[in-house]
Amino acid sequence: MNIILLGPPGAGKGTQARHLVETRNMVQLSTGDMLREAKDSGTEMGQVVADVMARGALVTDEIVIGLIREKLTDKTSHGGFIFDGFPRTLAQADALGDLMAAEGQTLDAVIEMRVDDEALVGRITARSTCGSCGEVYNDNTKPIPADGKCTSCGGTEFKRRADDNEESLKTRLMAYYKQTSPLIGYYYAKDMLETVDGLAAIDEVQTSIAGVLDR
Repeated sequence: MNIILLGPPGAGKGTQARHLVETRNMVQLSTGDMLREAKDSGTEMGQVVADVMARGALVTDEIVIGLIREKLTDKTSHGGFIFDGFPRTLAQADALGDLMAAEGQTLDAVIEMRVDDEALVGRITARSTCGSCGEVYNDNTKPIPADGKCTSCGGTEFKRRADDNEESLKTRLMAYYKQTSPLIGYYYAKDMLETVDGLAAIDEVQTSIAGVLDR
């Protein structure tokens, strides 16, 4: 089963993707992770990525699609792919659809994690993550344990993203609404869109997503 997780920065896509990886043996395809992995791989595509990143140039859609093609043709057994952070634009959505068709694969669901902007800003400005495993905490809803240890890995170092402030988040939200939110209508028109409440408790969001996938 191959799915896309859609939603603005801070909607919880990464948290939900990690849960699906752990519980359904799915593979998370994060653009940033794929680029870093390719840069260090020594493959022909990896050399292209390394050169682009060394020059500080923008990574083209063609490069990202090439990296995804490599993943799709990997014969390792797993429960399907989670596209996280791609596609971001309508052109990328078209390219992904063409690639999936060419590789004989299907996109089974597009899950929009819908949020209220004001509540999202409040959530993100209170967010911190474990420096060791990436587990997410929130000052209001899931504070760092009193003993100062991560509940997932026992790590004791926590950090906040430098751009997890109200001004930066609003800039990121504007970019999302300009570039990525049109995908909601795009996939709705294809009768592929499912919507869950992205601001619900983490376990409730997990249950909602599981309901979509089990259908």
